[in-house]
Amino acid sequence: MTMLLIGQGDPELESRLSDELDAINQSAIASDDETPFSIRLTDDSGVILGGITGWTWGGCGGITSLWLESEQRGQGLGSRLLIAAEDEIRRRGCDRAVVATMSFQAPGFYRRHGYQEVGRTPDMPDGTAKHHFYKRLSAVDPADSVNS
Repeated sequence: MTMLLIGQGDPELESRLSDELDAINQSAIASDDETPFSIRLTDDSGVILGGITGWTWGGCGGITSLWLESEQRGQGLGSRLLIAAEDEIRRRGCDRAVVATMSFQAPGFYRRHGYQEVGRTPDMPDGTAKHHFYKRLSAVDPADSVNS
């Protein structure tokens, strides 16, 4: 007999599903080089003011999260984080990047940085949408890398 058990969060199930889907992905795609990255923006005392996380896999890089404290916004720090992430993605041998953002977050930001909208999921909560972006990255120039 099979049963459906409906509940709230389920870390054990989440882990199992992730592991099983990773196995399917690895058997379907030759690249097995998926590697996360993170870039922290801190003040002089080490307090986190923002950051960016993502991954690289099979020649592609993805931005998972980009966040700045509200007081840090509008100073070019988001651009600095994104450029640093793109540099890291290139350094790892990737030539394209993807990101998704909600309509109330940063679609204009990514467009200004050369990302092309390739899809949109409408009818998200409160009439919002999720925007999916793609960018072809040029070759890395080591002299242009951000090292801070």
